[in-house]
Amino acid sequence: MIDVIIIGKGPAGISASLYTSRANLKTLLIGKNESVLKKAEKIENYFGFSKPISGNELIREGEKQALSLGVQIIDDEVIAISKKDYFEITTSQSKYECKTVLLATGQPQKKLRIENIDKFEGKGISYCSTCDGFFYNNLKVGVLGSKDYAFHEATELESYTKDITIFSNGMEIELSERSNNEIGRFKIIKKPVRKVEGSEFLEKICFDDGTSEEIDGLFIANESASSIDFARKLGILTDGNSVIVDKLQQTNLEGLFAAGDCTGGFKQISTAVGQGAMAGKKMIEYVKSL
Repeated sequence: MIDVIIIGKGPAGISASLYTSRANLKTLLIGKNESVLKKAEKIENYFGFSKPISGNELIREGEKQALSLGVQIIDDEVIAISKKDYFEITTSQSKYECKTVLLATGQPQKKLRIENIDKFEGKGISYCSTCDGFFYNNLKVGVLGSKDYAFHEATELESYTKDITIFSNGMEIELSERSNNEIGRFKIIKKPVRKVEGSEFLEKICFDDGTSEEIDGLFIANESASSIDFARKLGILTDGNSVIVDKLQQTNLEGLFAAGDCTGGFKQISTAVGQGAMAGKKMIEYVKSL
């Protein structure tokens, strides 16, 4: 049993891990190397640095500090979170059980350039298989994505229908070995998607080559899962693409916290670090109260 799992290897997640590990809580930090901070060539407004520092270097030094305090860091993709007595975290490679979780994956950065996506949201376009899969019993559904998260959503939908197609939207399928061994049970269409069409509800997907595919429902699972994706499935309160937290970084689900860009507000490193510190402090108190 792990005490603390932090999802996201940006400044908020690393900051929180420093506090929980120093409090002798077994802390696991999971994420891919996808922090937007890594793309910052020069940072000149962060406290304590008289000369510019790159985002990549700042993250690297943060990870080194966390490792020195005993934090375990894993480069993996979290594809699902569930809670019963404790939290269960599913990654592309393994499963973990823990007492408390911090969401610190930032906000979705890429906007899908597919015509009419917004028009059919809630009318055939969904972002949560757990929430909406039931409405597609024995119907034809698709999952838009090319990574482990898309594969996971497709497997979730098998409880409701066997007619499932994964649309990679022109991208090559990139899966872990475990997912790759099982992907054969789904139909895969790799052609780039141009638009979705229908009258009142979604009826078909149209591709760049002029062909189309009739569909009853399409679940968006593009790239890796974000904090907002996890929030939808867990019933966490959200505001647009932001997870709602109180002043102590707690969500409305006991034991689940969020910090950094995924909570909206002023998107600065200093803000993320401060929120991570507060979340770390409250997670310590939460674990000790169990």
